[in-house]
Amino acid sequence: MSAAVEPFKSRRVYLVLRDRIAGGALPAGARLPGEPDLAAEHGVARVTVRRALDQLAQDGLVERRPGVGTFVLGGTALPPATADFADVFTHLKEMGRRTEVRLLSFGYAVPPPPVAQALELLPGEAAQRAVRVRRTADGPFSYLTTHVPARIGQTYSEAELASQPLLALLERSGLRIGRARQSIGATLAGPDVAEVLEVGIGAPLIALTRLVQDEAGRPVEHLHALYRPDRFSFEMQMQRTGAEGERRWSPMVPAGAEPANANGTGREPSPRDEERTGS
Repeated sequence: MSAAVEPFKSRRVYLVLRDRIAGGALPAGARLPGEPDLAAEHGVARVTVRRALDQLAQDGLVERRPGVGTFVLGGTALPPATADFADVFTHLKEMGRRTEVRLLSFGYAVPPPPVAQALELLPGEAAQRAVRVRRTADGPFSYLTTHVPARIGQTYSEAELASQPLLALLERSGLRIGRARQSIGATLAGPDVAEVLEVGIGAPLIALTRLVQDEAGRPVEHLHALYRPDRFSFEMQMQRTGAEGERRWSPMVPAGAEPANANGTGREPSPRDEERTGS
């Protein structure tokens, strides 16, 4: 059997057992089948099952008792961080109060072409690049890479970015943040990201790209964020709007937000709401 195939089989067994635990098929206190039985059920070697069980134990989902068995733990994990997609910046603000950020790298370099184009940089123009990881009590859940035009990035230091939110530093420099555009997709964890987020190589991640602009529409920050889907999710409250025959689903306006516009979609969230989040 190829050694490259084995980790993926271990991951598959891990995901199946994790889903059974999350769904209640294996409740708290339940004893999992033994390694030989699990190996036979999934058509894999016992060492593959052992790796899957070790990962479950590392995640705090099971307890392995030598000579006794593997038992499901309950009530120890915190709920995943959640952001309302219709009011994402307000929810990020709350998330910032109960999470912490660690700065992994800080420097200046010419960014990749897609980032340089998004920031409208001149050929060869550098940007300030920073990589940060955000954590909850359960562990890391996001890997954040930001690029800021060097002329703006020079207004703050590495020490300041390690202790203060990026948007607060941008506005301190005199910028007036106006709006942001973001898209969400999915990707797989590479070796470096997998190590930081404490997941297996090739694990699925939520990928978010956000471009922040000032009030004149000039781009001032490019964010590429990777999230663990088991520790972070987006959600949206929807409502039916429009005249009869033209009714459609639209995001609900969060409590306390501005009234809906003519399209019934509400205001576009302002990055100014994101202060103190560290994003």
